Amino acid sequence: MYTREQASLLRQAFWTAFGQYMTPILSAEGLKVNWLNYKTGVKSVFFRMRADKRTASIGIDITHADIELQELFFDQFLALKGLLHETVGEEWDWVLHTQDENYQTITRIYKEIEGVNVFNREDWPAIISFLKPRIIALDAFWSDAQYSFEDLK
Repeated sequence: MYTREQASLLRQAFWTAFGQYMTPILSAEGLKVNWLNYKTGVKSVFFRMRADKRTASIGIDITHADIELQELFFDQFLALKGLLHETVGEEWDWVLHTQDENYQTITRIYKEIEGVNVFNREDWPAIISFLKPRIIALDAFWSDAQYSFEDLK
């Protein structure tokens, strides 16, 4: 069992290592990108990676406070579902209106693996191997799909 401070330091060490690992990789458009804090350019649409003591996940979070606008964003992503799944090479889970860790209503499109623990350094290669190709594929998807969201900005 870790103290809160130890857990925080381990999480920070993992994300620092992941960020350093991803630094040399350019975006689909050939630009430098902050993979850990990916900017979609669309307010309320975030690409989020998570890792905890049981799972790791990557996803698109739609966080707009207006539930109806969340649905509009979700519908727009649904129209691009084939492109997303083709680009990432797998089916992702689609959840309209769920709660995040802060009990805010969000919409998520995500992929998750179980059986990994960010607090176990031996699991870091598996977590990185899960996240890396998916964030790169998500960037490739977004380089084409972002224009479909111009009217929702």
